[in-house]
Amino acid sequence: MLKVLSEAAVAQYRRDGYYTPIGVLGPEEAAATRAALEAYEAKNGGPLKGSKRFKSHLLFRWLADLIRSPRILDAVEDLIGPDILCWTTHWWVKEARSASFVSWHQDSNYWGVDTDHLVSAWVALSPATVESGCMRLLPGSHLGPRLPHRDTWHDDNMLTRGQEISAEIDEDEAVNVEVDTGDAALFAYRIAHASHPNRSDDRRIAVAIRYVPPDARQTLADWDSATLVRGEDRCGHFEHEPVPARDFDPVAVEFHRHAEDQQRRILYQGTDRTEHRT
Repeated sequence: MLKVLSEAAVAQYRRDGYYTPIGVLGPEEAAATRAALEAYEAKNGGPLKGSKRFKSHLLFRWLADLIRSPRILDAVEDLIGPDILCWTTHWWVKEARSASFVSWHQDSNYWGVDTDHLVSAWVALSPATVESGCMRLLPGSHLGPRLPHRDTWHDDNMLTRGQEISAEIDEDEAVNVEVDTGDAALFAYRIAHASHPNRSDDRRIAVAIRYVPPDARQTLADWDSATLVRGEDRCGHFEHEPVPARDFDPVAVEFHRHAEDQQRRILYQGTDRTEHRT
């Protein structure tokens, strides 16, 4: 039985590769979460960069709580079943009036996770509008072939390698996915997506939470990790991550150092780099 999604919602996700909105945080909760992030940034000299943008649920207790939110997990369970791992978290923050953008790409092209059931929950902490550079998706592209990509290393591209689909994209077929503060969009692993720069006067802040069933495997490395957030893991393909007792819990920080370094190696595999020059 479905928990929160309707049969029509599940059918849309299967057909188009995305579904929105999912209510995750109320106005006060969303404001508190944004405030926690920005308090850390203010204390530490600016926006999250580098290793702190990846697997951040091991660093911030409030994010460790968010990845376990029943409001998200109930919807994810309707799509991939009752046993759920959080493989990683990624921050996507576009500063006001910035040139930062995301080129057309498929996540499945470079993450190495072998599954057809990876679901991303893209949670907005500020309004994601056309003006602020919301996601653009190519409906149904998750059902097609793997598309060719090339690395551009463009300074303003937020992707690790500035990777972009080298085949022609029909922009007329793309849809803008606008997401209100506190809501989430769910989208499939293989869907082609992109986003334009933020032309608004506010930061566009979002965290993407990546969920997989336990039978998923990492194919680009001998070791990977994930957090068990619901049900059981009967497969053991990922080392389970510790739950931070507080922000920057020393045990979780040390695990993050190793896990984030391994994820970086996966993302940059096949290149002579270990970090985007920006």
